[in-house]
Formats: sequence, C-alpha cells, structure tokens
Amino acid sequence: MTPRALIITTTGINCDRELAEAFGLAGADPVSMHLNQLIEQPACIDEFDLIGLPGGFSYGDAVAAGRIASQVMRSGIYDALQRALQRGVPMIAPCNGFQIAVQVGLLPGPADEAPAFVEPPQPTVALADNDSARFIDRWVRIEIPVGTRCVWTKGLEMEAGTDLLPIAHGEGRFVASPEEFARLEQTGCIAVRYASDDNPNGSLGDVAGICDRSGLVFGLMPHPERYTRWTSHPIWTRLDAGSMKIDPPGLRMFRNAVDHVRAHASSSTACDVR
Repeated sequence: MTPRALIITTTGINCDRELAEAFGLAGADPVSMHLNQLIEQPACIDEFDLIGLPGGFSYGDAVAAGRIASQVMRSGIYDALQRALQRGVPMIAPCNGFQIAVQVGLLPGPADEAPAFVEPPQPTVALADNDSARFIDRWVRIEIPVGTRCVWTKGLEMEAGTDLLPIAHGEGRFVASPEEFARLEQTGCIAVRYASDDNPNGSLGDVAGICDRSGLVFGLMPHPERYTRWTSHPIWTRLDAGSMKIDPPGLRMFRNAVDHVRAHASSSTACDVR
C-alpha cells in the first residue's frame, strides 16, 4: 500500500515542495492542492491518508503569523479535517503550519482522543514573538520526551551530534497557561523539546512541538522536512560513518507516520486534482 499525502498550499506558503519530498522519501504519494480548491471540494480531503500543513508565510503573515490562513480553514475545511482525524489520518504542521494549526483549533485539540464534530475550539496555546524579537535561522538540538503519545516522534532516539533540526521563524515562542502546560505534560502531548541549553526563542518548558490527544496531529516550529538526507546536516562531512547508517531524524518522523498508516491500512480513491 502506498499512502496518499495531501499537502495544503496557499498564498505565501513556500515549504510545500520540501514537505512533499519528505513524504515521498518516506514512502507516500504526495499531492499538493490549493486551499481554494479544497474549499470548493472539501470531500477531496476524505481521500487522503496523511496531511501536511507546510511552512512559509501564508498570506504574508498579515495581522499575525498564520492568522488569515487559519480563519479561512476554520470556515472552509474544518469539518473535513475533523473527518480525517476520525479516520485516523496523521497530520504534520511545521513552522507556519504549527502557527496555523493552533489557531484553527487542531492543536492542542479536544480533551478526548476521539474528537466529535463540533465547532472549532478557541486556541489554548500560542506561538508568540521570539524573546530576542528577531527572526532566527539556524540548527538547534532537540530531544524526544519519554512517554510522548505522538505518532510522528514516539520511539525516536536522538544521538549526540545528529540530534538536530533547522528552524527559521520570528514567532515561535511557545506559550500556554500553567494549567494547559501541565495538561500537555501529563497526557504525553509534548512531542519534541529543544535541548535545555539550546532553546532558541524562550519557549515555555523548552517546547518545540506538541501533538493532540490522539497523537495524530503534530505541530512543531523546527523543519523536519529539511533534514531527510544526511547531506543536509551542517557538518555532515565530519560525521562518523556509523551515525549515518540510519535515517536522519527528520525522515524518521515521516517514516513513523507512513508506517502508522500502513499498520492501520485504509483505501482511498482518486480526487480531481487540477
């Protein structure tokens, strides 16, 4: 079975091809569709096994990062995204996608593991300006919390020297109320953290990414789709050959999701992709 991966694009998105390539390298069949087309044909979403919300600067990040795209999605395709979750579709939302996902209401999502068809919830977490008040573009060290329920990161082990992901954002500081943060920790919904001595933006609890209660929806500020080949590593020529016998962390995240879909195989039909 070759799972079909939907990459949702719109004005200002500029990481859709990288996301499509990551899905392809992991064994999925990626298809990019514009948000306007999905609003016209929301049933198309029913025919995909994986979904990606790419990074970039959707609608120029006017008003706030991801704000316009999230409002368009809330009014146009939220019900279809909820149906996808009911079917068990893994979703990934890096960088601007993360900013969109929290404002759509996909993250942290409903309190139970099987969300009902309800109105989009109001955001309970946010991605605020970096504490440096500057755009940051560099590689950071990451850690995978023990006990996370995230389909994309569960079971991944990071090795010193290769435990990196690239970031490129100006609004990536994770903030939440003490009560919401405690709930995320207690329910295993913190999916990836920055190393405690390499937090680039001041995120609460060094949080780099979270998932919903189902473990299917994964949002993070780093870009795993940019670390699917060892030659992307900033000093790959100096890496020990033994370190490169396994896939890079970014590709392993996508393989995790593709393997999950295959283990819970579902069929899909062709959609009118224009």
